[in-house]
Amino acid sequence: MKKSFIILSILLSFIVISCKSATTKKKSIAVFIPGICADSPVYAMLRDGVSLAVDEFNSGKEMDKKTTLYVLEAGTNQSEWPAKISALAAEQKYDVIISSNPSLPEIVLPIIEQFPDQKFILMDAECRGNKNICTVCYNQYEQAYLTGYIGGLMSSSHKLGLIAAQEYPVMNNIIWPYFEKGARDANSASTVAFRVVGNWYDANKGAVLADSLYSEGVDVILPICGGASQGVINSAVNNNFYITWFDNNGFDKAPGNIISSTVMLQQELSFIMTTDFLNGKTDWGTAKTFGIKEGFVDFVQDDPLYISTVPAGIRTKMAELVDSIKAGDIIIQ
Repeated sequence: MKKSFIILSILLSFIVISCKSATTKKKSIAVFIPGICADSPVYAMLRDGVSLAVDEFNSGKEMDKKTTLYVLEAGTNQSEWPAKISALAAEQKYDVIISSNPSLPEIVLPIIEQFPDQKFILMDAECRGNKNICTVCYNQYEQAYLTGYIGGLMSSSHKLGLIAAQEYPVMNNIIWPYFEKGARDANSASTVAFRVVGNWYDANKGAVLADSLYSEGVDVILPICGGASQGVINSAVNNNFYITWFDNNGFDKAPGNIISSTVMLQQELSFIMTTDFLNGKTDWGTAKTFGIKEGFVDFVQDDPLYISTVPAGIRTKMAELVDSIKAGDIIIQ
C-alpha cells in the first residue's frame, strides 16, 4: 500500500512538472521576408513590428523563458521562396513562421501537408479555414481606389498607367481594376494601361516600361514592382510625369513628382498579431481585413510635399472621400 502511494506520488509529480513545462515552453518565431528589407519598406515594417512585440514580451523574463526570433531575407527571386520557406519549416523548431505577401498562402499550403504541425501567420494575404494559418490583409480595394481617384483628378491627358512586378490574383482582381475604377470615377475619360516587369528587381526594365507609357501620353503611373520601382521614379523625374505611391509614404522619393501615398500600417498590425500569438490568442483558420475605418490603411494628407504638389481643390476632394470611407458612408469593394 505504502509502495503504491509512493509510485502514485511520483507519477503525480511528473504530471505536474510536465504540465508546468508545457505551459512555460520557450517559443521560437521565424520571420520570412520574401524579398530584401532594404528594398522594401513593407518588409522592414514587418520585421520591426515582430521584433518589437518579441522584445516587449521578453522584457523582464528569465533567459530560458524568452522567445527567440530569427529573420530570413529570401531575396527577390520568387521561384526560390517555396524552397526557402520549406527549409524553415523542415527545421521543425519554429512555433510560427510570420511573413507577408499575397502569394504566400498558395506557397505554404503544400508545406503544411508535409509538416502538419507548422503554423503560419501571413500578413497582406488571405486564406480561410486552414487551422495552421492565420491571415490578415489590408483593404486594397480602398488603397487602389484612392490611388486611382487622385490619379484621375491630376492627369491632364486622362491616360494613366500601372506597372506591376508580375500578375497575381490580388493584382489582377483588386489593385488593377479598382485603380482603374477610381480614375474613371474621378474623370470618366480616364484609361489605364497595364504593364508587367516580370520580376521585383529590374529597375532598367521599370524605366523602359515607364518611358514607353510616357511616349504614349500617360502622365500618371502607379508602380507596384519592388526594386524595379526605382526605374519608374527615374523615368518620372526625367520626363516630368506624376507617380502615385502604394503601401508606405513615398513623397520624398521624388519631390514634386509623387502626388499620393496610400499607406498600410504594417508595423503596427505585425506587432499586434505577434503579441496575440505570444499570448495564445491567435485565431487560427481566420482571414480578417483591415482598412481605413479600422485605422490600418491611410491616405497621407499631412506631408508637406503632398500639400505643395497637389492643388488645394483636389486635396479637398480627397479629404472628403477619405472622411466618407472612415465614416462608412462610402464602401469601396
